[in-house]
Amino acid sequence: MRLFLDCEFTQLSSAAKLISLALVSENGREFYVELLDGWREDDCSDFVNEIVLPQLWRGDHAMSIIEARKALLQFLATFDEELEVATDAPIYDWELFCELAYDNGRWPRNVRNYPTDATTLSPTSDAAALPHHALLDARIIAGMFTP
Repeated sequence: MRLFLDCEFTQLSSAAKLISLALVSENGREFYVELLDGWREDDCSDFVNEIVLPQLWRGDHAMSIIEARKALLQFLATFDEELEVATDAPIYDWELFCELAYDNGRWPRNVRNYPTDATTLSPTSDAAALPHHALLDARIIAGMFTP
Protein backbone atom coordinates (compact mmCIF):
# COMPACT_ATOMS: atom_id res chain seq x y z
CA MET A 1 0.00 0.00 0.00
CA ARG A 2 1.36 3.38 -0.94
CA LEU A 3 0.90 6.37 1.36
CA PHE A 4 1.40 9.86 0.00
CA LEU A 5 3.13 12.16 2.48
CA ASP A 6 3.23 15.91 2.71
CA CYS A 7 4.54 18.13 5.49
CA GLU A 8 4.56 21.79 6.28
CA PHE A 9 7.59 23.01 8.19
CA THR A 10 9.21 26.18 9.44
CA GLN A 11 11.76 26.90 6.71
CA LEU A 12 13.68 25.42 3.79
CA SER A 13 16.87 24.64 5.67
CA SER A 14 18.47 21.90 7.74
CA ALA A 15 16.93 23.63 10.78
CA ALA A 16 13.38 22.91 9.52
CA LYS A 17 10.90 21.98 12.24
CA LEU A 18 7.67 20.09 11.60
CA ILE A 19 4.43 22.08 11.75
CA SER A 20 1.95 19.66 10.14
CA LEU A 21 2.01 16.24 8.53
CA ALA A 22 -0.49 14.39 6.34
CA LEU A 23 -0.71 10.95 4.79
CA VAL A 24 -3.24 9.87 2.16
CA SER A 25 -3.35 6.20 1.22
CA GLU A 26 -4.10 4.75 -2.20
CA ASN A 27 -7.46 3.59 -0.85
CA GLY A 28 -8.31 7.09 0.42
CA ARG A 29 -7.66 6.73 4.14
CA GLU A 30 -6.19 9.91 5.64
CA PHE A 31 -4.11 11.05 8.58
CA TYR A 32 -3.52 14.69 9.45
CA VAL A 33 -1.89 16.33 12.46
CA GLU A 34 -0.68 19.80 13.43
CA LEU A 35 1.99 20.14 16.11
CA LEU A 36 1.47 22.48 19.04
CA ASP A 37 5.07 22.21 20.23
CA GLY A 38 8.53 21.76 18.76
CA TRP A 39 8.40 24.96 16.73
CA ARG A 40 7.67 28.68 17.22
CA GLU A 41 6.52 31.41 14.85
CA ASP A 42 9.97 32.97 15.24
CA ASP A 43 11.40 29.80 13.64
CA CYS A 44 9.33 30.34 10.50
CA SER A 45 10.30 31.96 7.22
CA ASP A 46 8.24 34.90 5.98
CA PHE A 47 6.59 32.56 3.45
CA VAL A 48 5.49 30.14 6.17
CA ASN A 49 4.19 32.96 8.37
CA GLU A 50 2.22 34.49 5.49
CA ILE A 51 0.99 31.39 3.60
CA VAL A 52 1.18 28.24 5.74
CA LEU A 53 0.28 29.29 9.28
CA PRO A 54 -3.02 31.04 8.37
CA GLN A 55 -4.21 27.77 6.76
CA LEU A 56 -3.78 25.60 9.86
CA TRP A 57 -7.06 24.02 11.00
CA ARG A 58 -6.17 23.67 14.70
CA GLY A 59 -9.00 22.10 16.74
CA ASP A 60 -8.87 18.29 16.99
CA HIS A 61 -5.94 18.14 14.56
CA ALA A 62 -3.63 20.13 16.86
CA MET A 63 -1.66 18.14 19.43
CA SER A 64 1.67 17.79 21.15
CA ILE A 65 4.51 15.87 19.52
CA ILE A 66 3.95 12.98 21.94
CA GLU A 67 0.23 12.81 21.09
CA ALA A 68 0.96 13.20 17.37
CA ARG A 69 3.49 10.33 17.43
CA LYS A 70 0.98 8.08 19.19
CA ALA A 71 -1.76 8.99 16.69
CA LEU A 72 0.56 8.43 13.72
CA LEU A 73 1.72 5.03 14.98
CA GLN A 74 -1.89 3.98 15.63
CA PHE A 75 -2.85 5.01 12.09
CA LEU A 76 0.07 3.11 10.54
CA ALA A 77 -0.73 0.02 12.62
CA THR A 78 -4.22 -0.20 11.11
CA PHE A 79 -2.70 -1.38 7.82
CA ASP A 80 -1.95 -5.09 7.43
CA GLU A 81 0.25 -4.72 4.38
CA GLU A 82 3.70 -3.20 3.95
CA LEU A 83 3.50 0.57 3.57
CA GLU A 84 5.49 2.51 0.99
CA VAL A 85 5.70 6.23 1.75
CA ALA A 86 5.89 8.49 -1.31
CA THR A 87 6.64 12.19 -1.14
CA ASP A 88 7.55 14.89 -3.62
CA ALA A 89 10.06 16.35 -1.13
CA PRO A 90 12.01 13.45 0.39
CA ILE A 91 14.82 15.67 1.67
CA TYR A 92 12.42 17.50 3.99
CA ASP A 93 9.18 15.51 4.30
CA TRP A 94 10.78 12.09 4.78
CA GLU A 95 13.18 13.36 7.43
CA LEU A 96 10.37 15.04 9.36
CA PHE A 97 8.17 11.94 9.02
CA CYS A 98 11.01 9.83 10.44
CA GLU A 99 11.39 12.14 13.43
CA LEU A 100 7.73 11.58 14.25
CA ALA A 101 7.56 7.87 13.33
CA TYR A 102 10.55 6.71 15.37
CA ASP A 103 9.41 5.75 18.87
CA ASN A 104 12.09 4.96 21.44
CA GLY A 105 14.47 3.94 18.66
CA ARG A 106 11.90 1.63 17.03
CA TRP A 107 10.58 1.93 13.50
CA PRO A 108 6.97 0.93 12.65
CA ARG A 109 7.11 -2.75 11.63
CA ASN A 110 4.98 -2.39 8.49
CA VAL A 111 6.59 0.78 7.04
CA ARG A 112 9.49 0.62 4.58
CA ASN A 113 12.46 2.46 6.05
CA TYR A 114 13.15 4.50 2.91
CA PRO A 115 10.95 6.85 0.87
CA THR A 116 9.74 6.74 -2.68
CA ASP A 117 10.41 9.99 -4.51
CA ALA A 118 7.01 10.83 -6.01
CA THR A 119 8.68 12.91 -8.71
CA THR A 120 10.01 9.64 -10.19
CA LEU A 121 6.55 8.05 -10.44
CA SER A 122 4.40 8.18 -13.57
CA PRO A 123 1.40 10.38 -12.86
CA THR A 124 -2.09 9.27 -13.90
CA SER A 125 -3.29 12.88 -13.99
CA ASP A 126 -1.81 16.35 -14.34
CA ALA A 127 -0.23 18.15 -11.43
CA ALA A 128 -2.23 20.85 -9.72
CA ALA A 129 -0.92 23.84 -7.85
CA LEU A 130 -0.34 22.92 -4.21
CA PRO A 131 -2.00 25.22 -1.65
CA HIS A 132 0.71 24.62 1.02
CA HIS A 133 -1.56 22.81 3.45
CA ALA A 134 -0.23 19.33 4.29
CA LEU A 135 -3.51 17.41 3.93
CA LEU A 136 -4.74 19.28 0.86
CA ASP A 137 -1.33 18.84 -0.79
CA ALA A 138 -1.20 15.11 0.09
CA ARG A 139 -4.67 14.66 -1.44
CA ILE A 140 -3.53 16.36 -4.66
CA ILE A 141 -0.33 14.29 -4.82
CA ALA A 142 -2.27 11.07 -4.17
CA GLY A 143 -4.76 12.04 -6.88
CA MET A 144 -1.92 12.42 -9.38
CA PHE A 145 -0.79 8.80 -8.90
CA THR A 146 -3.97 6.93 -8.01
CA PRO A 147 -6.46 5.99 -10.72
